Amino acid sequence: MGDAEAASGRDPGDRALLTDLYQLTMLKAYWEHGMHETAVFEFFVRRLPPHRNFLLAAGLAQALDYLEGLRFEPDELEWLGKQPGFPPGFVDWLAGLRFTGEVDAMPEGTVFFPEEPLLRVTAPLPQAQLVETRLISLLNFSSLIASRAVRFTLAARGAQLVDFGLRRAHGSEAGLLAARAAYIAGFDGTTTVLAGQRWGIPIFGTMAHSFIQAHDSEADAFIRFARAHPENVVLLIDTHDTEAAATKVVEIAPGLRAEGIEIKAVRLDSGDLAAHARRVRRILDEGGCRGVRIFASSSLDEHGVARLAHAPIDGFGVGAALTVSADAPTLDSVYKLQVYAGRPRRKRSEGKATWPGRKQVFRTCERGHLARDVLGLEDEGLAGEALLVPAMRAGARTRPDPAPEEIRDRVRSSLVMLPDGLRALVSARAPFRVEPSPGVRALARQVDRASFGHD
Repeated sequence: MGDAEAASGRDPGDRALLTDLYQLTMLKAYWEHGMHETAVFEFFVRRLPPHRNFLLAAGLAQALDYLEGLRFEPDELEWLGKQPGFPPGFVDWLAGLRFTGEVDAMPEGTVFFPEEPLLRVTAPLPQAQLVETRLISLLNFSSLIASRAVRFTLAARGAQLVDFGLRRAHGSEAGLLAARAAYIAGFDGTTTVLAGQRWGIPIFGTMAHSFIQAHDSEADAFIRFARAHPENVVLLIDTHDTEAAATKVVEIAPGLRAEGIEIKAVRLDSGDLAAHARRVRRILDEGGCRGVRIFASSSLDEHGVARLAHAPIDGFGVGAALTVSADAPTLDSVYKLQVYAGRPRRKRSEGKATWPGRKQVFRTCERGHLARDVLGLEDEGLAGEALLVPAMRAGARTRPDPAPEEIRDRVRSSLVMLPDGLRALVSARAPFRVEPSPGVRALARQVDRASFGHD
């Protein structure tokens, strides 16, 4: 943390200047021309990444934190006033800028699809515009990681999953937010200690190869580690010879048990994990260590986890494949103006056209499974559950954030609701399609006629 961040007591991610320059140049133009009428922006994803059938909403809590705390610090204003194009009057106006608007959003843990607004902001135009960059960053990343994490939960078939990704993350904030996103999506915990302190996420840890290498005897290393952490003895056994190390575990187990220490698990981190797991399981069982679990890691993606589903492996540590979403490192997410000054607005760019107006997603289930989603106008009164619910009014949360366990319950319910084909790790033969309502289509035609006539 730099001097400015330390002085303000704020994380760099909460700083108002962590934005694109064009947000500030647009704000200045809005300020100069008195454009402060109410605007409606919606955040949505244009298309699914390859081989994905659905996405999972995440990041709302962090987005609301940002909006509630939005302000320019004195050092930011001082610096901005020295840059060309930002006169004193504009900088003084920025000093009083706060978010006073409304947010409607899908609750975290909700399954969603392309073209469906995950979040809607209603606020004076300058406020709604300024927050674009940070909202996209927060919602895009957390939803991306949660959507990848849930694929691991589907592949693991009940096996334990632990996030190992902090050291491979693209920055500390990414690693921290990934731990939260993975947990709410169904992971059992993380190695990221700060995530445990901040959100109560269970934290897990084993040992490193360096601990084994620092000893002349592998058995001595195991015994010392067990005595140092008797409540959580997980031994890494592939530093030298995996099966030989498993035999040593069997040999030291009775002595440790006499001290009141039980070996909880062994970890495999290299080689043919399925073959090693079968041999290690046999060694442990024959040596009287049937209660010792086998935990595996080593550059696993969800397909690797699925292939190991029939091996005697009780849990998996997942690193870079999750935390950087290696197969699809971003979502095609956008934040677009839908209404300004009471008039619906529409982007008509080739391949990037938007549906105008304040919209809502109406979801219908039949026989316990998702049947259809309709993208309708908010006031259209269509059948089905309205997915966007109030999250902020007058710049403040409408309710406390749900506990992570509540979000995990929503994810489980959402997965049960999905048709089998959508839960697959490959592209569904019948992709789910979101239907724009007659009202949305009619409003788009109306906006197009008015726009073309004006042009």
